[in-house]
This record gives sequence, structure tokens and C-alpha cells, in this order.
Amino acid sequence: MADHPTLVRPPPIDPSKSAIENVLELTELSAIAPDIFTNTRPLWHPPGARGIYGGAVIAQCLSAAQRTVPSNFTVHSMHCYFVLAGDSEIPVMYYVEHVREGKSYATRTVQARQRGKCIFTTTMSFVRENSGGSSPVSHAVPLPTNIVVPAEDREQDPLEKRFNGGSPFVSQRVEMLNKDSKSPHAKKTRQWIRARGRISPEGGHEAHLSALAYMSDSYFIGTVSRIHNLWRFGAPTNAKSKAIETGDDEIALREKYVKLLKTQEGYGDDLENALKRPEVGMMVSLDHSIYFHEPRKFRADEWMFAEMSSPWSGDGRGVVTQHIFTKDGTLIATCFQEGVVRLKEERIPAKPKL
Repeated sequence: MADHPTLVRPPPIDPSKSAIENVLELTELSAIAPDIFTNTRPLWHPPGARGIYGGAVIAQCLSAAQRTVPSNFTVHSMHCYFVLAGDSEIPVMYYVEHVREGKSYATRTVQARQRGKCIFTTTMSFVRENSGGSSPVSHAVPLPTNIVVPAEDREQDPLEKRFNGGSPFVSQRVEMLNKDSKSPHAKKTRQWIRARGRISPEGGHEAHLSALAYMSDSYFIGTVSRIHNLWRFGAPTNAKSKAIETGDDEIALREKYVKLLKTQEGYGDDLENALKRPEVGMMVSLDHSIYFHEPRKFRADEWMFAEMSSPWSGDGRGVVTQHIFTKDGTLIATCFQEGVVRLKEERIPAKPKL
């Protein structure tokens, strides 16, 4: 039997919902057992990645868990582990377990499984609204100064629109802070993000939280390679052979798009790594945590500012932190991620046995 990316035939795109709501739509499998869900639509496999986009699985796990708690409970923390690379050609099954039902807090675990194996697992905690008391202790990191909010109707680059136009969110990179520092931990990568279109009223605050979770995985573990000025694009492709497969015009456009990405990465005029920067051999996420601070006081379809830095890297791994703000300066999430970051090593030819 041939593999299919969804368990049931996907319905038509719902024009009353935003792109990210359609992408993250779940189908409940109550006929099998309670609290089991699957992806309604195929999930994105980024070019060059080992599997499906991690943010999609993070967000769908959150969406599934949100459907099992009372309406006055809201997620405040989420701790995830990437176990195996997800296959975009077969469905993902989400199994929700009710761990705890308290008066103020509820706990859920969700396992994402393919072919009977766990590919992703997460534990989430939900808090009852207004359970923090009448005089809560409060403070928050402020939004960085001198930040310019992008225009709402910012026109997308034609190349980005052609090769990344299917993305359910848009992003705009901001120049790295302390780029010339000799201390990698002092550098900060930054970007503006928001969901495309307008999230529907029917989606409620849950849709905005799922959208935020989806976007939180963007540009994240790559922070380690950027603050160390590592090369991330591999060897130049064989344009002649590619042209036979895709056509001269298409390969020319792809090369222009790759150049655009290299420029956005900050490589300047050195677009073919003539400076011989160390090259990334492997970079994948191991875990991902999100602390939601103001879960009902933001819109994921309005510009949000994300700032990332790395306190440590070593032993083939790196840790990255991220603060996400609304455009008016409200801190809405703090995220952490650890991932494998290994440099490419030249293979030493095996010595002849004789």
C-alpha cells in the first residue's frame, strides 16, 4: 500500500481561516479512541532538512492538548524532545494523555508517532485563568530599544514569494546585535515574525498560541552557526546537471534565491565561502521549551519581535534562548532549545589492507 501524507483525504482549504490555521488543522480519531488526533493536511519538509519542520509538530501537539482541557485553562509551559525525524509522506498520530487534573493546574503529555514509533514527545502544563491571586509578583524583560516595526503591507521579495510563498508566516530579519564582538555569547540574532492573513475569531486564543509555537522554531538553533560565522550552505551545486532536470530558467532563479539567502545570513560578498569558514556538517534540534507569559494578550497575526542568543556551545551541541515580544513591548514567550551542532570533517582515506 502506497504511503499517504494524511490518514484521510484533506478537505478544501477553508478561506475563512488563516493559512496557519489550515496548516495546523487536526482530525480527531474518536472512533479509534478518545484523545487521538492526526494531521489533516500534509506537513512541510524543509529543503535539506532531515524531516518535517519541527515547529509543525510542536504546534499540532499543543493544538491536540488544548482540545482536552477546560476552556478556562491556558498553557503556560511546554517541554519537548525531538526523538526521530518525521516523514512528510505518512500521517502523524498524536496521542494525548491526561496526567493531572488539578483545581489550578492541569498536565498533559502528547506523543507524536509514525509507523508505531515515537518521533516527538512533549509535556505541557495548563493554568486556570485568574488563579494567580489579586496581587501577583511581576516583572518582565523590556523590548530592545531602537527597533523599527515593519510595515503591515510590506511587499515580499519576488524570489522569496516564489520559493517560500507557501509558508504560513512571514519573517523579516534584523541585523545581528554586537555582530563584531569576539564573544559569541554577546551576539544576538533578531527577526520580526507574524502569521499570514488574519487568524479567525473561531480559532480563539488557542489558534494564536499554536501559531506562536509553530513560529518559535524558526531561525532558532541556527543561531549557534550564525554567531560563530559558520558556513551553512554546503558545496556549490552542479548547475549543468540541475538545469537538465529543472530547466535553465528555473535553476537560474534558484541560484538567485540561494544568493539572497546567503546575503540574509550575513555572508556579504563572500557567497561561495572563499574565506574558508568552518562548515556545518550536522545541525538538528534535540529539545525545545516554551514558557508562555501572556497567553491571551497577543495576536500571532500581528508583528512579533524575536531575539535569540546562545549562552553556551560545546561537545557537539549548542543551547539557544529566545525572547518573543509583541510590537508594543509585551514579553509573551521565553524559549530554549538545544541542538546538535557539528562541523564537517574531512574523511581520511582508509589505508590499504595490504
